[in-house]
Amino acid sequence: MRLGVLDVGSNTLHLLVVDAQPGGCPLPAYSRKKELRLAQLLDDRGAMSTDVADRLVAAVAEALAVAEDKGVEDVLAFATSAVRDASNGREVLARVQAETGVALRTLAAQDEARVTFLAVRRWFGWSAGRLLVLDIGGGSLEVAAGVDEQPAVALSVPLGAGRLTRDWFTDDPPPGKEVKALRKHIRAELGRLAGQVAGAGSPDRAVATSKTFRQLARILGAAPSSYGNDVRRTLSHTDLIDWLPKLAKLTSAQRATLPGVSAGRAPQLLAGALVADAAMDLFGVSELEICPWALREGLILREIDAMVAAGRGNGVP
Repeated sequence: MRLGVLDVGSNTLHLLVVDAQPGGCPLPAYSRKKELRLAQLLDDRGAMSTDVADRLVAAVAEALAVAEDKGVEDVLAFATSAVRDASNGREVLARVQAETGVALRTLAAQDEARVTFLAVRRWFGWSAGRLLVLDIGGGSLEVAAGVDEQPAVALSVPLGAGRLTRDWFTDDPPPGKEVKALRKHIRAELGRLAGQVAGAGSPDRAVATSKTFRQLARILGAAPSSYGNDVRRTLSHTDLIDWLPKLAKLTSAQRATLPGVSAGRAPQLLAGALVADAAMDLFGVSELEICPWALREGLILREIDAMVAAGRGNGVP
């Protein structure tokens, strides 16, 4: 069947259309993104303005129309931290449902980590052994670790690149004292998690998902996306440490000229790099392997598993 995943993230609204069947690999058929930057547009009370909510409703309606044109039979619609954490998030979700008919589900923070871990496990397979998975979003950082399809540890902290950029930086590029203060804050937050992550055991493979990690890996020499998903891409902690001072001195416009960095993501790249550096350091990771599957693919896989459990798919009544 043809499934659509409508992902309302902290930075973008992403519609992913896949052809999926029980026992088979989900095959991407179409992808459409619209930049919303919800995490960076919350007001001082942490609420979405009427204008921002208008944009969200319009973007959801547009995505639904496209999904219908692409022959999608079912749409899995969800929202992550920006909507979940907004002080008026429930009201905005109710408005989206009333005006578009779509009931956006908000995933619990730890559930995001679990579903992403499932996607990574299925991508690499059981031979990958014990996994440590890191995902830097716009509003939060997810960390998961374990040997099974369900992680032994699933954690989420409000260290998303968009959120930190909004809350900690006042200029472009930010003053050195602000970078130093944010670095200290990130390390204090992650230091509280280090014991739990270590308790899951030393990973056989450390993996990163999300746009932030992909952009950092691309800057440091990884193959471009045009080479396909089967090319191995890694992010070295040593190389990242060398690059951090350079990133801190660049404006957003200058970062946008770097390989693989989009203009919309460039402003938050420095904050994301600080999170990546701290996580690799405090969790004892010298190299991360970039996984092309993440939360959206995990939701698709979970839906396929539910179809199998319910006896649906492949002509089973």
